[in-house]
Amino acid sequence: MKIVVLDGYTLNPGDNPWDEVAAFGELVVHERTPEELVLERCRGAQIVLTNKTRLSAATLSQLPELRLVCVLATGYNVVDLARSAELGIPVVNVPEYGSDSVAQHAVALLLELTNRVAQYDAAVQRGEWTRSADFTLVAQPLTELKGRSLGIVGLGRIGARVAAVAAALGMEILACNPRRKVAPDGMAVQWLELDELFARADVVSLHCPLTAENEGVVDAARLRLMQPHALLINTSRGGLVNERDLADALNAGVIAGAAVDVAAIEPIPADSPLLSAKNCIITPHIAWATLAARRRLMATTAGNISAFLAGTLQNVVNGL
Repeated sequence: MKIVVLDGYTLNPGDNPWDEVAAFGELVVHERTPEELVLERCRGAQIVLTNKTRLSAATLSQLPELRLVCVLATGYNVVDLARSAELGIPVVNVPEYGSDSVAQHAVALLLELTNRVAQYDAAVQRGEWTRSADFTLVAQPLTELKGRSLGIVGLGRIGARVAAVAAALGMEILACNPRRKVAPDGMAVQWLELDELFARADVVSLHCPLTAENEGVVDAARLRLMQPHALLINTSRGGLVNERDLADALNAGVIAGAAVDVAAIEPIPADSPLLSAKNCIITPHIAWATLAARRRLMATTAGNISAFLAGTLQNVVNGL
């Protein structure tokens, strides 16, 4: 059994060994694979693991020995699902591994926008506190979250965890979840349509998958619905937000701030309008990447392979 990993570096940069996967056969790990080498590196493999490296319909069609594709992530749009199903190749993902880590990062971004910890640290390092005439240095406004409202777009596993932390801070929880309106046990949630949520929330946090229907859903028109003091957080998918419109809204004071861990194109291009936008915090798609989360991802991937070899399937995303 030959197993090929196309882009293994982000899952295991050196602290998360492949032993659980290697136990199933001959394992070949490529840290990264350029598009022109995908087909060559997949040839002869029965199982291929990929995170962000694309497996197109054309590539899948030229791999007669391929029996299973494991996506090293929750999102699986990197694989042509229709063609893989036609070929009888199951595609499996890891639906639950980073919820706690991503929720923690979303809250960290919110607190950075409201408490400006990094900005204050930088001010102290520059000597501004040393030169202050007072015992305290109030150089940037601070915001108390108790009594404010958090609007969550997509109240799933991650959104619910963010909501729980926000509720513990005394925030009111608003939510929009078009497909299923189920609140976690004991949580008070006001269900709103998307436009009303954007209009009412003091903070909007995105926790929904990217689909053809919601690509660019946060655009100039929707941003104009928000209050001037409102904040936007995106730890979901960069394509949910029209980045030019968000930068313009920030620069014009339409909203007060934004914090994102994802971009429409990753790595973020040097000419991205968000890089020069006012009060915009950007982290490099790291919300998922705690060691604890990556270890869960590795273990579940090994479980997906084990189930397949035992004649069953789990976490299948292409209908087989």
